[in-house]
Amino acid sequence: MSSQTGSVTKEQPTPIPEPSTLPESGGGSVLKNRAAHIVEKLTTRHGWLGDYDYGWLCMPTLPFSLKGGPRRSRQPPFYALNQELPLLLAMTTGLQHALAMLAGLITPPIIFASALNLDAATSAYMISASLIGCGILSAVQMSRIHLFGKYYLGTGLITVVGTSFSTLSTANAIFNAMYADGTCPSTTSGGVVTRGPCPDAYGYLLGTSLICAFLEIGMSFVPPKKLQRIFPPIVTGTVILMIGASLIGSSGIPNWGGGSNDCMGRPTSGIFALCPTIFAPRPLLWGAPEFIGIGFLSFMAIILTELFGSPFLKNISIIVGLAVGCIVAGAAGYIDGSSITTAPAITFLWVHTFKIRVYPPAILPMLAVYISLAMEAIGDITASAEVSRLAVDGDEFDSRIQGGVLSDGLGGFFSALFTVTPLSIFAQNNGVIAITRCANRTAGRWCCFFLILMGVLGKISGVFLAIPNPVLGGVTTFLFATVGVSGIRVLSYCRFTRRDRFVLGAALSFGIGDLLVPTIFTHLFDGVKNPNNGLQGLFDSITIVLSTPFLICGIVAVILNLILPQEDKEEEEEEEDHGVETVELESGKHHSH
Repeated sequence: MSSQTGSVTKEQPTPIPEPSTLPESGGGSVLKNRAAHIVEKLTTRHGWLGDYDYGWLCMPTLPFSLKGGPRRSRQPPFYALNQELPLLLAMTTGLQHALAMLAGLITPPIIFASALNLDAATSAYMISASLIGCGILSAVQMSRIHLFGKYYLGTGLITVVGTSFSTLSTANAIFNAMYADGTCPSTTSGGVVTRGPCPDAYGYLLGTSLICAFLEIGMSFVPPKKLQRIFPPIVTGTVILMIGASLIGSSGIPNWGGGSNDCMGRPTSGIFALCPTIFAPRPLLWGAPEFIGIGFLSFMAIILTELFGSPFLKNISIIVGLAVGCIVAGAAGYIDGSSITTAPAITFLWVHTFKIRVYPPAILPMLAVYISLAMEAIGDITASAEVSRLAVDGDEFDSRIQGGVLSDGLGGFFSALFTVTPLSIFAQNNGVIAITRCANRTAGRWCCFFLILMGVLGKISGVFLAIPNPVLGGVTTFLFATVGVSGIRVLSYCRFTRRDRFVLGAALSFGIGDLLVPTIFTHLFDGVKNPNNGLQGLFDSITIVLSTPFLICGIVAVILNLILPQEDKEEEEEEEDHGVETVELESGKHHSH
C-alpha cells in the first residue's frame, strides 16, 4: 500500500488516528473527540514518541562495520505528508529543518551589513528580522490556501523560504553603483577607498524589491508548463551554477581571508588595511595564515561531520562547522563579544526601520532577480514533491507550482515590508526530508516556530554577528559551492545535444568572463556626453546587469533557447550514437595503454 495514504506497511509507523476519523455520535461529539485526541496525544507514550527509531537519528556513523563486512544503514519508517506525527519527532525534525537553514538565513544579512558598514545594533536587527520573516512566510508557503478556481497560495509541502542568494549577488553590484554615483558616502586616503555607513542603500534595495515583486506574482498565473518551456533546465541550471560561483568569489573566499570589505584591497602605495577592522581584537592583514587556518578548521569540521556524524548532525553540519570554528577562534582571542552584550534580550520586526525608496538603476536587475527566483522555485518545489513521494506531474502538481510561485512573489513583497530582502524557496530542507524520511507538514510548522523564536531572542542574533569572518568564510564557501552543485545537478537533466552545448557555451562565455574580470563593463558608457538623469539611470541599470554574472548568463541562455530551433530526433539520436562510439574508442585507447 502506498505510503502517501498513511496506511501501515512494513516500512510505515503505526498511525495515530486523526481527529476527523474518530467516530461521531451526534451534536458536539466532534469537539469532544478532538479534545480527547489532543489529551491522548499529550498524555501517552505513543502520542509523544510513536514508533520512530531515535537511536538511529542520534548515533554516530562509523566508516566500517564493528562486526566486519560492509557497513549497512538502517532506515526509519517514512512519514507521509498528511500522516499523524508523534510530538517529539515533529519537534526534533522541525528543529533540524531550522538548523539546516540557519547558516543560509544569517549569512545574507551579515554580508549586507558588512558591505554597507552598518553598526552592530542595526546588523543584529537585520539578522533577527530575517529569521522572523522566514518563519512567518514559510508557514504561509506550507499552507496551500485555496483562493479561487484552480488557484492556490502555497505549496502544501514542507517548503521553507529564506533570503535569496541571487539577491545577495545582485545587491553587491547595486551597492557598488550607489557608492560610485555618490548615493552612498566614501572617502579616499592614500589610495585606499573607505566606504561610509549607508543604511539608505538598504532602504533603496527594499523599495525596489517591493515593486519588482509584482513580476513574479504575475508569473504565478502563467501555466507552469509554459514557464518550464521558457525556463528549461539548460537555463535554470546555468543560472544557479553562476549564482554559487559568483558568491564564492565575492563573499566566501574573501571572508575566509579575513573580510570582504575594504580590508581586502592592497593598493600599490604600500598602505595595507587590517582585517576585519583596526578595532578588532586581533587585526591582521588579509590572507594571514591565522585567518586561513581558522577557516580551514571550520571547513574540515563539516567534512568530518559528514564522515562520522549521526544523521541529526549531518543535517546541521554547517552549524557544526560554525560552532567548532567559533570555539577555537574564541579561545585564540579573535572574537569581539560586544555585539552579544549590546544586543537586546527580546526584539521583533520594525525595531529598526529604513527609508523605503526606489533606486531606478536597480529596477531592471531586480526584475531579472525575480525571474530567477521563479525559476528556482519551480525546481525546488519539484524536488520537494519528489522527496515527499508525491507525483511530479498532473493537475495537483501544477497547482503546487502555481501556489508556490505566487507565495514566493507575495513573499518578496511582504518581506520588504518586514525590512528583509526577498525571501524565496530554500532547497536545504529537501536533504533533511530525505535523511529523516519525514515529509509531514507538522515538522515544517515546528520549523517555523523555532525560526521565529530564534529571531525574537535578540541575543542569538548578537552571537551570530560575533562570528569571525574567517569562520564565516570557511563555512559559506562550502555553502555557496553546494548552490553551484545544485545548478550542475539541474544541468544533468539536459540531453546535451549540440544545440544545448551551444546555448550553455554562449551563456557561460559572459558568466565566467564576468566572474573572472568583473570590471570589464565598468566604462562601457563613458563615451556618452552629458546624459540626462533618466538616460544615466538606464546606463547604470544595464551596467549592473552586465556586471552580475548570473543575470547576463541567464539572459543569454533564455534568448538563445527561445530563438534556436530544436534539433530533429533523428539528428539527436545520430549524435548520441556518435558520442557513444567516441567514448568507446577513447576507452579502448585507455585500456590499450
